[in-house]
Amino acid sequence: MANKLSNDEIQAGLRALPGWSLVEGRIEKVFSFGTYADGVAFAVKVAMAAEKADHHPDSLEILWGKVKVAYVTHSAGGVTKLDLEQAAKVDTLA
Repeated sequence: MANKLSNDEIQAGLRALPGWSLVEGRIEKVFSFGTYADGVAFAVKVAMAAEKADHHPDSLEILWGKVKVAYVTHSAGGVTKLDLEQAAKVDTLA
């Protein structure tokens, strides 16, 4: 099981992840798209990457022209290295 990171460790990890922030105990980012369909396509890519990694977003919210992705590891009680790794992977999909 992954260990919960301290706030300092999370903030250090977020420095390498532009646009991601710690909000209410989880890391999240909003991605913008020109169309609803582009956002949906991105969300599907995120879902497939999550399945492959066996580490899923806490939230994957599709809005018009935007998709919000959030990670936290519930079994660890907070943000872990796995969450930061998946956030970095999501950035490559955008």
